[in-house]
Amino acid sequence: MISIFLHALIIAFVVRVFFYQPFNIPSGSMQSTLLIGDYLFVSKLSYGYSKHSFPFSPNIFSGRIWGASPNRGDVAVFKLPRDNSTDYIKRVIGLPGDEILVRGGVLFINGKEVPRRRVDDFVQVGEDGRERRIPRYEETLPEGRKYFVLDARANGEYDNVGPYKVPEGHYFMMGDNRDNSTDSRDQSPRYGVGYVPLENFIGRADIIFFSAAVDEPGRFELTRPWTWPFDVRWSRIFMLVR
Repeated sequence: MISIFLHALIIAFVVRVFFYQPFNIPSGSMQSTLLIGDYLFVSKLSYGYSKHSFPFSPNIFSGRIWGASPNRGDVAVFKLPRDNSTDYIKRVIGLPGDEILVRGGVLFINGKEVPRRRVDDFVQVGEDGRERRIPRYEETLPEGRKYFVLDARANGEYDNVGPYKVPEGHYFMMGDNRDNSTDSRDQSPRYGVGYVPLENFIGRADIIFFSAAVDEPGRFELTRPWTWPFDVRWSRIFMLVR
């Protein structure tokens, strides 16, 4: 019995370190693509391995082994460059050498406007129980990748920023919740994200394996286990991250 348990632990450790790492969404910066209470599997095979692929980021080598470049539009987990320890999750928008600009909330890549069209509203329930409707848009990247973004405020803090020139070996990351995301648009060394080195990437977010409405008032309370089946977002389980 002990032998079976030890073998299971070893297998789980190998899977987590080399193949898939679980990750949970603690904030609303990637709404409506990812919600607070989503639990994901992050594929470490997608970009190869760096020291940040392993627990505690041991300084055993530099660069990446079996490295592959992130694609524009990937939703990726990475170590925050200013401390190399905090995990962040954002969407890859700018590749090395790109110029990124935002004007009036509209994204421009290398001088070309990224098309976006109004689709509907994302409905969010506040702490007071009231519904808040946030305009949702569909953006289409130059390669044809489509995804949804939220734009809660006209002329928000990051609606008119740039241009940014992405350095070689680095990437420009943005949250899908454009007015509620600290990302590469914030270049401040103390509070911002800045450009993300390839070495800091942990992996690509692939699939949601569990989701619960922990961010809605009165939902998924630990002291009320009889409500848990109704608080699970069943429709999001095994949903691919796009």
